[in-house]
Amino acid sequence: MDALEARYRHLLDALAGAAPGRAPVLLAVSKTQPAGAVRALAALGQRAFGENYVQEALAKQRALADLALEWHLIGPLQSNKCREAARHFDWVQSVDRPKLPPLLDRERPAGRPPLNVLLQVNIDGEASKSGCAPEAVMALADQVAALPRLRLRGLMAIPAPHPEPERRRAAFARMRHLFETLRAAHPGCDTLSMGMSEDYPLALAEGATLVRVGSALFGPRPPKP
Repeated sequence: MDALEARYRHLLDALAGAAPGRAPVLLAVSKTQPAGAVRALAALGQRAFGENYVQEALAKQRALADLALEWHLIGPLQSNKCREAARHFDWVQSVDRPKLPPLLDRERPAGRPPLNVLLQVNIDGEASKSGCAPEAVMALADQVAALPRLRLRGLMAIPAPHPEPERRRAAFARMRHLFETLRAAHPGCDTLSMGMSEDYPLALAEGATLVRVGSALFGPRPPKP
């Protein structure tokens, strides 16, 4: 068993232990990783991969076109990238403002299933971070739900990296409450994306249904050239 397989098996066991009786989705965050690393992980059974940058993702998708993978855009989405995002991704987890849904809906090919959409929430109000304010979620959700080529699936968040675990968990708890409020209005929502390599157990304890894991899976990211 090589290092990648060992980390993958360990992570699957950890997810099962942290969410007994549930089946949280593992999203492998493959940003900065070469296509070969994605192929190796896919050979172990992983199917869902998350990318931050549209152009980087498109290059990997071309290199891995022979594989049936599910691609999630998890980085900030610029309006001029909506065409590529709508055409080449299965999920966009970073919709955070009213300008984006109509562009994604217009560019989603009619022959493909609706694009799965998560609303990114800036749950801690960080000036440096993307995401809509919690109080803007319902209006944005209504907008997405009204568009025929989009499918509203739920919420995503990246809480502030507080060193105190209880402060991170409190942010995850606020997200869970917001998600429950959203589901009351939009019962089809089923995805709460939160938790990364260093804090996914806390996120799972507060009801995350999808965790986004990169370095704990692939190892340290390669240095930037």
